[in-house]
Amino acid sequence: MSYSDSDSSSYGGDYKNFRQISRERLLYEMLRSAKTGTSKSTWKVLIMDKLTVKIMSHSCKMADITQEGVSLVEDIHRRRQPLPSMEAIYFIQPTKENVIMFLSDMSGRSPLYKKYVKKFPYYPSSPISRELVTHIKKDSTVIPRIGALREMNLEYFAIDSQGFVTDDERALEELFGDEENSRRGDACLNVMASRIATVFASLREFPLVRYRAAKSLDTMTMTTFSDLIPTKLAAGVWNCLMKYKQSIENFPQTETCDLLILDRSVDQVAPIIHEWTYDAICRDLLNMEGNKYVHEVPSKTGGPPEKKEVLLEEHDPLWLELRHAHIADASERLHEKMTSFISKNKAAQIQHSARDGGELSTKDLQKMVQALPQYSDQIDKLSLHVEIAGKINRIIRELRLRELGQLEQDLVFGDAGLKDVVKFFTTNEDVSRENKLRLLMILAAIYPEKFQGEKGQNIMKLARLQSDDITAVNNMRLLGGASDIKKSSTGAFSLKFDINKKKRAVRKDRTGEEQTWQLSRFYPMIEELIEKLGKRELPKDDYPCMNEPSPTVHAKNQSAAISQPPVAHSMRSRRTPTWARPRNSDDGYSSDSVLRHASSDFKKMGQRIFVFIVGGATRSELRVCHKLTRKLNREIILGSTSLDDPPQFITKMKMLTVDELSLDDIQI
Repeated sequence: MSYSDSDSSSYGGDYKNFRQISRERLLYEMLRSAKTGTSKSTWKVLIMDKLTVKIMSHSCKMADITQEGVSLVEDIHRRRQPLPSMEAIYFIQPTKENVIMFLSDMSGRSPLYKKYVKKFPYYPSSPISRELVTHIKKDSTVIPRIGALREMNLEYFAIDSQGFVTDDERALEELFGDEENSRRGDACLNVMASRIATVFASLREFPLVRYRAAKSLDTMTMTTFSDLIPTKLAAGVWNCLMKYKQSIENFPQTETCDLLILDRSVDQVAPIIHEWTYDAICRDLLNMEGNKYVHEVPSKTGGPPEKKEVLLEEHDPLWLELRHAHIADASERLHEKMTSFISKNKAAQIQHSARDGGELSTKDLQKMVQALPQYSDQIDKLSLHVEIAGKINRIIRELRLRELGQLEQDLVFGDAGLKDVVKFFTTNEDVSRENKLRLLMILAAIYPEKFQGEKGQNIMKLARLQSDDITAVNNMRLLGGASDIKKSSTGAFSLKFDINKKKRAVRKDRTGEEQTWQLSRFYPMIEELIEKLGKRELPKDDYPCMNEPSPTVHAKNQSAAISQPPVAHSMRSRRTPTWARPRNSDDGYSSDSVLRHASSDFKKMGQRIFVFIVGGATRSELRVCHKLTRKLNREIILGSTSLDDPPQFITKMKMLTVDELSLDDIQI
């Protein structure tokens, strides 16, 4: 089964971001290659399963699909009416159940879809087993009707121009929960590895695979399944890549990029701490459902306000500009934009004047009608974000989140401890239960020893936590694994009487490196790791390689790591930090802008860096990848099992069952 010869390689032609490449593979390689004309008689039916529907929806819109000649999208597992005048394209997982349904559609004298002219293209989303190919070949009536049988190798979900997920929402539970059920954990890792590998198959990249090594591997230490998650996953990805080198045409034979595999224990604080950038704080405080935000707009009939759903996505230029900006900066920019808009737009000026009590003349009304179409579109977009920013700022004031956020960051940087948390609880009794929980989860990640025995019970009692909250705090304490909890092994049984004291989480204070806003000190740990990886300074003992790089790889990456000196900014300026610059501008600060400007000569760009986090990534980590793309002049792509906002991560931690061994567990 040959891979398409269409060029979806990393740096072929003009710059295309990660999501654009995924979209083009789906639209052009699969749909357009099967398109035979523009008339309705040649339009296609696209048949997918639940997984491939999600893959498609993350990269394409329905309008994109219909433009390529698809007039109907069907679920392979639902009962479908025969459409003998239409041709079919199947984009499904290569499972036995799907293949049976596929063969059922085409077998016999009256197949479900068009029998002649064009045969049935079939595109498995990932490699198909020999057993299933043999099963397809057995049906002699089906073979002449199959126009193509090609592996797309596309089983990931593009969530951002520089991010993807493998859609393993239960990865924390399956991998960090029941240590004894390693079979379930291995199955989870196998699926995860194959989906990660399809990213590299799609981009035609062959990575230098590095992973976070298990800690405390010595003769006196018992290593658990969760300690070895990055190691096992790296091995699984490597095995898939070795198969791709043999089976995929034009797949690179030497390293073209870097892949660093981590798990959630590398930074337990990032999913819990309040992140103050516009994108992250929207998801945290507004109870959004995915990218969907619901707000009220005036009724066109004069009745009560109507609810309207909007999507906060990359197609909205204002969202793109503001999403990585600090909420204070975003609010300032929106105020400036609204003021400028009113001063320049006639309709806005007239309406503003009418609100102040002035009467509208006939001439004013004519001017307003002329300016109305453009005014309506612009004011809707601007008003939406002004409303969102205003709502967020009200919530921040009502919940007194600035004081809480300051304490969170002081804990992370070692400027506060348990006494400060106790004082905060006693002087702020109206703090919400969720915010108390988040504060204690941060404390438990930094000082796990303080939550043992009676001391831990007293802290929980002071915070008045419920039982499921206590579970989340305890699981946070234990998530650190071998790096934080001593697992001694002697003979046939192991003991875990106590937990060694964990040193306070030390993060280098980076506020001097760039202009920052209040409460913007915190940064995810992957920022340091990616920078070290880009400079080839990541220690091999802690982050081993699955494959030794070719000699040319070192030289190329080291030369690419030399970045331009940062532009100096006045500390009096109220402009944003560099990572919050408008992304739709061509000032060279947005990551897409940097890559687009380099598209004329991609040899000047460093090789891509992929970072994969098992157990869920955060908005702050995705933001860091955009920021470091500019700084390192290398495209940084973040992958994870899921993208979690604090409420989602807390729910997962409550459901997690992490057990500590006690004397009752000992079997002699």
